[in-house]
Amino acid sequence: MKNLGIGIGLRPVHYEDIFSKKPDIDWFEIISENFMVDGGPCIENLDRILERYTVVQHGVSMAIGSLDPLDFDYLTRLKKLARKTKTPWLSDHLCWGRLAGAHYHDLLPLPYTKEVIERVVEKARIVQDFLEIPFALENLSSYVAFNQDQMTEWEFYGTIVEKANIFMMLDVNNIYVSSRNHGFDPMDYVNNIPMDRVIQIHLAGHVDKGTHCLDTHDQHVCDEVWKLYGEVWPRTKGVSTLLEWDDNFLSFEDTWAEALKAKAYQKSLVSS
Repeated sequence: MKNLGIGIGLRPVHYEDIFSKKPDIDWFEIISENFMVDGGPCIENLDRILERYTVVQHGVSMAIGSLDPLDFDYLTRLKKLARKTKTPWLSDHLCWGRLAGAHYHDLLPLPYTKEVIERVVEKARIVQDFLEIPFALENLSSYVAFNQDQMTEWEFYGTIVEKANIFMMLDVNNIYVSSRNHGFDPMDYVNNIPMDRVIQIHLAGHVDKGTHCLDTHDQHVCDEVWKLYGEVWPRTKGVSTLLEWDDNFLSFEDTWAEALKAKAYQKSLVSS
């Protein structure tokens, strides 16, 4: 899959700078659900972005691990947007969030069991076939575990993408946050997932509470996550990298400067 370079999340707080300064940024990631409408200012702004930049879609509400069946009205609208943006791939989260028709609008962790694997694999295959573009699932930051777990998170995640023949949207910060919260070595995760399935990487900041970490996307990427990125990125043979920043926003210039640390880090890895 083509390496798009370094991107950041497209956020309205940065529109004025983007439209007036036309920064030389590689690509933007959008939250799909924010643009799944028929018109209005958000689509007008998206059209302006698409005139100049590559856009990749990332979703937050598919809830693919839920017991509810796939929502084909949602998938139809998602596919319509994908055709508009010409996104080279599309991702969502390996989670659940629906039950008995209710949507909780949260990324809730799944039990790591063979039964759940089969359910998610079947749905993921259908989603990728329906969308007709590569589909990837992202690993979560998690704060609880289940007594019925039958395997590690990395075994669960890797098995799903391999059996469904889909891809990984690998969040390096989420690996680190979960490792702190659950007491595993993040390199055990890195060493035991199919890196050839990684289609994109996320980087983000978190809040360290000492006893645990919270995935907040409102801080600078910490040294430990950069170090982990240095282990992951070369093993992917150089996939696209995105910086997420979703609260306590910095200026566009400072946000882009944080993202560009990934480019400098990549150069140092290649030259070392």
